[in-house]
Amino acid sequence: MINRILIRVKVLQIVYSYYQQGNGNLNSAENELLRSLQKSYDLYHYFLLLIPMLTDMLQRKIDASKHKYLPTEGELDPNTRLIDNRFSEQLRTNDVLVRFGNRHGSLWMEEDSAFMRDLLNEILQSDIYKLYLKTPDTYESDRFFWQRVFKTIIFESDLLFDILGEKDIYWNGGMEIVCTFVMKTIKQFEAKMTRYQELIPMFKNEDDRLFATRLLHKTIIEHDANEALINRQIENWDLERIALIDLYIMQIALSEIKNFPSIPVNVTLNEYIDMARYYSTPKSGIFVNGILDSIVNELRTSDLLFKD
Repeated sequence: MINRILIRVKVLQIVYSYYQQGNGNLNSAENELLRSLQKSYDLYHYFLLLIPMLTDMLQRKIDASKHKYLPTEGELDPNTRLIDNRFSEQLRTNDVLVRFGNRHGSLWMEEDSAFMRDLLNEILQSDIYKLYLKTPDTYESDRFFWQRVFKTIIFESDLLFDILGEKDIYWNGGMEIVCTFVMKTIKQFEAKMTRYQELIPMFKNEDDRLFATRLLHKTIIEHDANEALINRQIENWDLERIALIDLYIMQIALSEIKNFPSIPVNVTLNEYIDMARYYSTPKSGIFVNGILDSIVNELRTSDLLFKD
């Protein structure tokens, strides 16, 4: 689940923190990177657990309505279609999620109850839910309902992402990437899957894990050399107008370009230009693109770069 796009984002966060704090401890930086990646993987599980949790909230809401002093006919005989949702039950009994829940407990505390009630009510009042009640009662319609809820309600909630960012500083960055893997997981589930169905692994393979730690190491070790390459290109710029994060983005990009021969230069450039656009200023993408392109040409002219 931890892809190289997310790894690059996390390395940027750790490099920024490393130089801002000035602790100079590479081992601590590596541990912090791995902890941050693990936290993103935890968030992936928490998002999936949100489905049975909201289902349970609805069950409690229905039970409370039934026991009111004067319940209405609708409250005495409610529609239980969502309570009986097969996909929700599939996640509730999934062995991986059960073990994760037993280890980590619930993400949501008492102070979050108002937000969770509002989220459930938004789902129940949505056109998605109204359409769901009219569709054939099948596993596919159950799964598709939650797929649409995540895409159009849950992942569109700015308040949700604000709350998550406050709960864990490691979630401030890369949440959107985690969301794409949640959607991928929902789409991949099938009715025949048992409770032992594995979820997406943390790393696709060992190469991605090594990519993360090696990229961090090379960026910090080659800091002075990369800084010199950048400084030669920006000596005529007003340094006060250059965002500090742009400089770190370019240092990481250069370490990747120089140390990972299997990754094409254009792939690296495109990834870090996109990062500059997203995490820095509106003009950062153009600036980073121009500087990195000039450095790549310099390295090739000096026979210091041999890959395409």
